[in-house]
Amino acid sequence: MILRVPEDLDRRLERLAAEEHTSKSAFLLQGAELVLQRHARRHDISQGLDFVTGHDADLLKRFEDA
Repeated sequence: MILRVPEDLDRRLERLAAEEHTSKSAFLLQGAELVLQRHARRHDISQGLDFVTGHDADLLKRFEDA
């Protein structure tokens, strides 16, 4: 896979990789993993909210009217 990275971002990654004694590739892999985890978490939260609003609609309506 070829990834085109803007020069400024490449320089910043290079600096950080040197400071952390790791590779730019390792940082990019960590970043990709974080994006995937965040997406999965948002999906799970959305499904949970959909369940609650559907399953407990009557209860939520009573709270709203209280």
